[in-house]
Amino acid sequence: MKEKDLEEIGIFRIPVPIPFVQAGGPVNAYVVEEERGILLLDPGIGTRLAQAALAEGLAKTGHRFEEVNRIVLSHGHIDHYGIAAWVQEQTGRVVPISIHSADAEKVLQSAADLPDLLSRNREYFAKLGVPLPILEETIANIHRNDDLGRRLPDVMPLVPGDTFHCKHATLEVLHMPGHTPGLCCFYDRKHKLLLSSDHLLERVSPNPLIELRSNGKPTPFRPLISYFESLDRVRSLAIDLVLPGHAAPFSAYLELIDSLFDFYQHRQAKILDILEDGARTAYEVMRRLFPPASGVELILTISETLGNIEMLENRGRIVREAEGEFIRFRVAA
Repeated sequence: MKEKDLEEIGIFRIPVPIPFVQAGGPVNAYVVEEERGILLLDPGIGTRLAQAALAEGLAKTGHRFEEVNRIVLSHGHIDHYGIAAWVQEQTGRVVPISIHSADAEKVLQSAADLPDLLSRNREYFAKLGVPLPILEETIANIHRNDDLGRRLPDVMPLVPGDTFHCKHATLEVLHMPGHTPGLCCFYDRKHKLLLSSDHLLERVSPNPLIELRSNGKPTPFRPLISYFESLDRVRSLAIDLVLPGHAAPFSAYLELIDSLFDFYQHRQAKILDILEDGARTAYEVMRRLFPPASGVELILTISETLGNIEMLENRGRIVREAEGEFIRFRVAA
């Protein structure tokens, strides 16, 4: 199946612009026709530019906001859910919004809450070796901007295994933790379609992100380990076309998964080389892997570094030294 054939089964992709170049292109909002009305998946970010793009794209599909029966969120990142409260207002009624329970806390916050979230986790960042001035610079560089997305007052749980029976497609909820703890993909077995969100992106690595809790305590969730476990499950699916969270649909998903395995194996080999010189913090390893970063880039690069370290630790290749001021990692004896 090709993208142009999707309209025949009532699925429409609306590219919505976002201000994050790291994402690999506009976020994709998907309209799925139901027997009456429509399901709206990942409507986008909350900027005025995004609002205009979504409204224009929806009109081109021949539908209106008043027809939205439900809003489904694949995961709790602002570029996918930030506009949801605005969409609900356009419908003129309380439209149910669904997301996996593991990501529910994220959408109960606004974009303006991120600096405070980082501040509440400063002790954890310090244990990873991030110098306080660098963290303070990062917090200062992240704008408190409610325009990117407002808090959602209430959400319903998105349950793995549940199905949305639409007009021509039946979307099965598949929990694929990694990029976030609660990320879900949606699989149409009949048409062999996978709406993959940010679990599979053709142009960029999905970059499973460090999980920060509002209470500031570390979580047992290991993003990159979980991500590869989820990728293994995707291999077993029969897929003709992947409808990703960013950029155009693609079909070569097995080749993409193989390339991701190769990419991360090379990165982990670099980390082992770095640790041959002795034990280092995650931040010290990050500085060897990536150029100096602050703001959002620091969050992305420390997440990437720590995720790979945890994979090596899980395989017994490195061990952590958790005593003292910092958490350090060294090559296993």
